[in-house]
Amino acid sequence: MGCCDTKGLMPLEDALTKLQSSVTNVCESITLPLSSALGFALSENIKSPSNVPSFNNSAMDGYAVNIADFKSAKNQPITLKMVGKSFAGKPYTGELPPGCCIRIMTGAVLPSCADTVIMQERAQANNDLITFSHVPKLGDNVRNAGEDIKQGETVLSIGHKLTPRDIPLIASLGMHEVCVFRKLKVAVISSGDELKNLGETLQEGDIYDSNRYSIIALLSRLNVEIIDFGIIKDDLAAISNAIKSADNQADVVITSGGVSVGEADFIKEVLAELGEIGFWKLAIKPGKPFAFGKLPNSQFFGLPGNPVSAMVTLYQLAVPTMATMAGFNAKPAIRFNALTTDKLRKAAGRTDFQRAVYSVNKNGQLVVSTTGSQGSGVFSSMSQSNCFIVLEQERGDVEIGETVTIEPYNALMD
Repeated sequence: MGCCDTKGLMPLEDALTKLQSSVTNVCESITLPLSSALGFALSENIKSPSNVPSFNNSAMDGYAVNIADFKSAKNQPITLKMVGKSFAGKPYTGELPPGCCIRIMTGAVLPSCADTVIMQERAQANNDLITFSHVPKLGDNVRNAGEDIKQGETVLSIGHKLTPRDIPLIASLGMHEVCVFRKLKVAVISSGDELKNLGETLQEGDIYDSNRYSIIALLSRLNVEIIDFGIIKDDLAAISNAIKSADNQADVVITSGGVSVGEADFIKEVLAELGEIGFWKLAIKPGKPFAFGKLPNSQFFGLPGNPVSAMVTLYQLAVPTMATMAGFNAKPAIRFNALTTDKLRKAAGRTDFQRAVYSVNKNGQLVVSTTGSQGSGVFSSMSQSNCFIVLEQERGDVEIGETVTIEPYNALMD
């Protein structure tokens, strides 16, 4: 089968559906201090134990008044006597007689005898006599109890990944601990006699092991526990021992290389002995060879050996599946339409992920430009890009000015 033949190739959408339907959440629930929970997935709904805010308070520095005092004003200035002050943490507890007002600060408790706040810029003070030039509306500048969150309301749901926006929200509820799923444990293995560690001298035919660095870098953004097995040489016993050890320690085992059709290597032999692994041919470019299946204690992902192919399959297939295993709610990729500034070459038959840079031109249009050579071994095309141009499976060449779909990199890749 030639590189462009498409008979028997699995569409990307089918592959992702098959992956995610084959796995479930494998991570137990743990309790963490709120200060340590960033990036984890919630294992329980968070419900508010109280109203937020818990009391009626002022949204402005100004004066708390009773709207009844303004009913006869008929848009004429009115003067009220200030009889007290309410500060944040020091509420006013006295009475508010008719014809009187209370000085109040932002966030301070609104006295039960008042129902409206007039900002200080719309008042003129002469000692304790305060003149107001306009008639306010009932409830102006008042934040009511429960206006933000009501007691018992579900604030965040199971599977939500805690972000820097969520931590202060939970803190505002007075919760110092949260229940989350533990980190997914992921073992990463590189294999091949040609691979060398960084810093070693390359001999003829050698290459540096870059895939392991790209895989670990991306996984570190997923908030998983990474077990780095380094480089394993092409030796049956060594590979068997490494995969068995990885399977015993991790929820997921990831290798790169050795999954192409017809390729002779020991990884396939070991996997056939230990588990049920499918070697797929995907209708995507780059990244046609891909392996997935079950080891005795873990899920296995076999990524292609070419650097860009490994990154694309990891990002598009393995990461969403691992997110499901870690208890995270699935979120589809965000995609937009853009005008291409370049002619794009493509053969029909596979969904093509071309590396590109999107921007907004002087006319306010979203445009996208290719990063150049799209070879599966040209990793500079990834480093220079900020999105994929996603060309549909049956689409052919694209001319300058045509509309294409782009997928900006999410927080894992950007």
